[in-house]
Amino acid sequence: MLNLPDMINTGKIYRNLPAATLVEMALSRNEGILTNTGALNILTGKYTGRSPDDKFIVDYPEIHDEINWGNVNKPISPERYEHLYEKLLAYLQNRDLFIFDGYVGADPEYRLKVRIINELASQNLFSHQLFINPSTKELENFEPDYTVIAAPGFHASPELDGTHSEAFILVNYVKKTIIIGGTSYCGEIKKSVFSVMNYILPHRGVLPMHCSANIGKDGDVALFFGLSGTGKTTLSADPDRFLIGDDEHGWSDNGVFNFEGGCYAKCINLSQESEPQIWNAIKFGAVLENVVVDENRNCDFNDSRYTENTRAAYPLYHIPNAVIPSIGGVPKNIVFLTADAFGVLPPISKLTKEQAMYYFLSGYTSKLAGTERGITEPQATFSTCFGAPFLPLMPIRYAELLGERIEKYNPDVWLVNTGWTGGPYGVGQRIKLKYTRAMISAALTGQLNNVEYVKLPVLNLMIPTTCPDVPADLLNPRNTWADKNAYDDQTKKLAARFIDNFKKFKTSGVMSSGIFWNLEK
Repeated sequence: MLNLPDMINTGKIYRNLPAATLVEMALSRNEGILTNTGALNILTGKYTGRSPDDKFIVDYPEIHDEINWGNVNKPISPERYEHLYEKLLAYLQNRDLFIFDGYVGADPEYRLKVRIINELASQNLFSHQLFINPSTKELENFEPDYTVIAAPGFHASPELDGTHSEAFILVNYVKKTIIIGGTSYCGEIKKSVFSVMNYILPHRGVLPMHCSANIGKDGDVALFFGLSGTGKTTLSADPDRFLIGDDEHGWSDNGVFNFEGGCYAKCINLSQESEPQIWNAIKFGAVLENVVVDENRNCDFNDSRYTENTRAAYPLYHIPNAVIPSIGGVPKNIVFLTADAFGVLPPISKLTKEQAMYYFLSGYTSKLAGTERGITEPQATFSTCFGAPFLPLMPIRYAELLGERIEKYNPDVWLVNTGWTGGPYGVGQRIKLKYTRAMISAALTGQLNNVEYVKLPVLNLMIPTTCPDVPADLLNPRNTWADKNAYDDQTKKLAARFIDNFKKFKTSGVMSSGIFWNLEK
């Protein structure tokens, strides 16, 4: 029997419905339409991306000292939480609810049991496809570790409820609940659960990572770190390798394991030619968000009228070479992806252990249009550990765990710029995907291990002088700029930003940023 504590007078309860039934119910409730490939397309309205200003952690004395409070992790009082929780429960009375019970974490030793309660059938389909589905037997006595309630139709009152807007995402680590309201953007569900894993796993000696992962035919695992829009999903969906997962993983002594059972890919400007695996995964059972669809139900992935942050959610088994269960061994290669809007960083460079720690803590990239509300063009930003919006603990906790693993297993670490070359955003051009793929392929297959490297001045980065299928001039970013003095000036400006950003880590005993930047050259 399904036990829903605190919930009374609900309408019908639909639990762990199959994807086909959820699609039918979403259509009958006018939550979306089918595209010509059979995917369900929904419009999320005002909120077409994460809303970081609306996320809060409930502040209790027993967790207060370990949370990295600030602009990312904002506190809300237990009293405010209880007040809003009671209002949410009242709103849900007499409403039909959709429930998904499942797992987060492919490794049974570290998985989390979650219950997702949705107001919308389409969001429950998203949960069904993005998280790991249990067997019928496992559902018989399923008791969740955490419960998520997502009700887009319930709006908070900032004046009465202490929220930033009508939308809210409240994470309660003590009561093990997450409540979400006022936003239909499905990504809030998965990212809030990711934040829970980022809280739990370090206490068990496991490194949670905002990264994608794949594995080669010889069993070599590669990790791809990077914020939304840097290419994690695209670059890990490699037809010559096997996909472990596209966004969220843990690294234990057992190896790497995916948190999810699906993928959540950006699909703006998606084409069959450039990203065939993602293109072919968008079929019946997939959920599209805010994609423009014409009268013949054809998707126009180039149209950004609703948002640049169009999304496709689909189960891992839609990718023909996915690893299921999505578990791999110890990584042989680690790739830090950044979309450099300055046009300064090289398209690929090899990092020392110390540089790897430095860039991991810095987490430099550019926020791309549509990934957050209000972002309309690339903005340079630093996101600690390539996942600051999802890290509740002090950054040094995660950095130390990564450092321990690099020290123990000695993987090759690469910094890859998927952003601009030949000039900054608006002047230069974005590095072509085919060249990025060629460089990463060369790195993962060992072809860059025996080529000549040179040190790039100021940046102090080691860059290869040759790479198969990549123009030699592209490898050195200074060569791509018409005005070399302008490049030098831009480099110093970016270096100064790195140094200024890194000052906050000096009190943590982390290495000095002066090791990596030489502004005198």
